[in-house]
Amino acid sequence: MNTTDTDGQLEEALERLHLAGPEQEGWLTNHAPMVVEALAAHGHAGAVHRWVDQYSGRLEDFPDRLAPVTDDNWPEALGDPRRIADWTDHFSRTLADRPWRDVLAEWWPRLLPGMYGGATHVVIRLGHAVRALESGESAPRRAELAHALGYWAARHQPLTGIAELRGGVSAWESLEAVPAITPGVTGFRKRLAAVHRLPVWAEDITDPDTARERLTELVRATTHRYATHGHGEPTMLVHAATAPNAVLRTLDSLPPELWVPSLRAAWTAAAAVTAMYAPKEPVDYRPAARLTAEEVMERALAHGDEHVIKLADTALDVGDELALAAAQRAIEISDPLDS
Repeated sequence: MNTTDTDGQLEEALERLHLAGPEQEGWLTNHAPMVVEALAAHGHAGAVHRWVDQYSGRLEDFPDRLAPVTDDNWPEALGDPRRIADWTDHFSRTLADRPWRDVLAEWWPRLLPGMYGGATHVVIRLGHAVRALESGESAPRRAELAHALGYWAARHQPLTGIAELRGGVSAWESLEAVPAITPGVTGFRKRLAAVHRLPVWAEDITDPDTARERLTELVRATTHRYATHGHGEPTMLVHAATAPNAVLRTLDSLPPELWVPSLRAAWTAAAAVTAMYAPKEPVDYRPAARLTAEEVMERALAHGDEHVIKLADTALDVGDELALAAAQRAIEISDPLDS
């Protein structure tokens, strides 16, 4: 459903949320801008303010500014979370002077290696911002892109020193080949640091259109796997699907020469999250009822949890029965927002 048909409610919600920072409690991500875009995209713009009211207790004030980020000093500010406000200001100024797709094309290759920051929420928020702009431009939607880019730049975190293992032919086979990290490590950042080996997949792809096909396959595989593997960590394993989907929904706004490196970064993110949180054994999951896409999103909204809503959003993008089953699984095993 087209996000332009929101009667300004998405814009109002974004303006309200831009008064808050992108994080809470030191580094946990503020999911509200992503959720309100997902709800609006699927015909629930009328519910965005009610959902924000429920979530508002988690919001914190926008952080203080330290010093301006400029075209000359940006490399030294990259990956410095103290500079969230400075980076947001930088992109607000840049987007006021240049077309947003040009800004995105310039910064995407700079930011892509660090998409693991903020538990991959940096790229997920960017994907939602891009979809909103592609559906209809407005000042709040451009501001949301500035906030998303600023958050990514401030939380930029590369993943390096990974030994390459042999993967499978398909995305599913390669995900099955991902080795789990050492047991007992807690916290996303420590778990990420414990990822030392990952299979390679689609490394021979050089054609942009084929890269899109493989990325679509990856999103489908990670979404389907949630139904049988999501119990490993119901919240964090959502990102194995939503992070690569954020990359996929950004491709059309980028030059084709950026699609192949986007595929490779998305695969590494999905594989790393799988290594960090996958269960020892899958389960044989079958939903109690076969729901339509509309019914799945309605139930996700009623449940209220931000990750449940965003996985449902990705499941609707995939659109098949197994994807919708994965969204139902998330509803069943996740704590609701008001719990």
